[in-house]
Amino acid sequence: MIDFKPFKSTYLFLFLMLNFQLISYAQITPVESAGLKVESEQITVKVGAESTHLYLSLLKNKNVAIVANQTSVLSVIQRAEVAPNVMGAKKVTHHLVDYLHNYKGINVKKVFAPEHGFRGKADAGEVVKDGFDTKTGLPIISLYGKNKKPSAAQLKGIDVVVFDIQDVGARFYTYISSLHYVMEACAEQGIQVILLDRPNPNAYYIDGPVLELEHTSFVGMHKVPVVYGMTIGEYGKMINGEKWLKNGIHCDLTVIPVGNYNHQTEYSLPIKPSPNLPNDKSINLYASLCFFEGTNVSAGRGTEMQFQIYGSPYLAKSEFTFTPKVNEGAKYPKYKNILCYGENLQEVERLNRLDLSFLIKAYKQNTSNEFFNNFFTKLAGTKKLKQQIEKGVSENEIRKTWEKDLEAFKVVRSKYLIYQ
Repeated sequence: MIDFKPFKSTYLFLFLMLNFQLISYAQITPVESAGLKVESEQITVKVGAESTHLYLSLLKNKNVAIVANQTSVLSVIQRAEVAPNVMGAKKVTHHLVDYLHNYKGINVKKVFAPEHGFRGKADAGEVVKDGFDTKTGLPIISLYGKNKKPSAAQLKGIDVVVFDIQDVGARFYTYISSLHYVMEACAEQGIQVILLDRPNPNAYYIDGPVLELEHTSFVGMHKVPVVYGMTIGEYGKMINGEKWLKNGIHCDLTVIPVGNYNHQTEYSLPIKPSPNLPNDKSINLYASLCFFEGTNVSAGRGTEMQFQIYGSPYLAKSEFTFTPKVNEGAKYPKYKNILCYGENLQEVERLNRLDLSFLIKAYKQNTSNEFFNNFFTKLAGTKKLKQQIEKGVSENEIRKTWEKDLEAFKVVRSKYLIYQ
């Protein structure tokens, strides 16, 4: 049922009652601006993209580039046909690129795509190619592969860049690295960045070794712990404030905040942020299990339980086994078609800290000559973690060695928080 109280104008009321044609979102003003509302709508987290009143005016008559992927969606309440010959209001979901591309007065020129691509189908580490979006015809420029930073030529003629990508709050999840390079490129070209913030599902804790700068890479660009407890908007403010951009340059950054949110808010992602993070459990375990990417142990790629299990042919035989197969997000899974022994963590309680017990247990069971590979130090951001595990240092003792750096980071972090 529609609440008609907001319609103080008789003419507006009659217009809505008589106009039975469903109007496409490209032709209408979002309904919140028209005073429509849907009854019984509960207060929920409102991602930055949905606060259109805070940023659409900043894009009017501008040439816009958008950094986006499959998670860049927004739902808006708008005037629509809710039943045959009945006009009312309903919440409609759009991809941000589609929404802005069809919005009158906003000139979307191109899309920049991060790791996994614009539609989020590419494997981890797979080179994402340039191309065109089949729906809008817009050119898509990859920011993963050789071209991690937009070039001056790629930004030529652009007035503002909109960044809207769902993060999961782990240092080695590369979207924050893409944000760094976008901010840096825009700062060099004098282009404004509007970051549409989204919740971090792992924002409620801070943990892990802090990166040592000699181990800087695309999976770890800043002196932060593995789990940093900030939204991507807060993180962007920190990149600016700590002068982490090249030569300490400053980006003209505007963060559109999340509504009805704090760091303790439980948030279930409506769209998987990458092919191998299919659900809340995998997102919660990701920071702890991603270390296996730097070992001879599989974290479940090539199964339907990615980052919820681990195993290897070189671990002790166990009741739980799995055999990786080619699937979406895993064209070349580790141990393809080979039986792996390991552990199913799908019933593990929600983690509120980085859990090293899985890694240490697998190391102790390993029967091959090699357990760690060169990628492990990049993921850890330090050589110390590998050395500690090899020496048999307990998890509690390892954790104590992080404490001083974590406390120092929390002081830095506090300067850039938007939410409690």
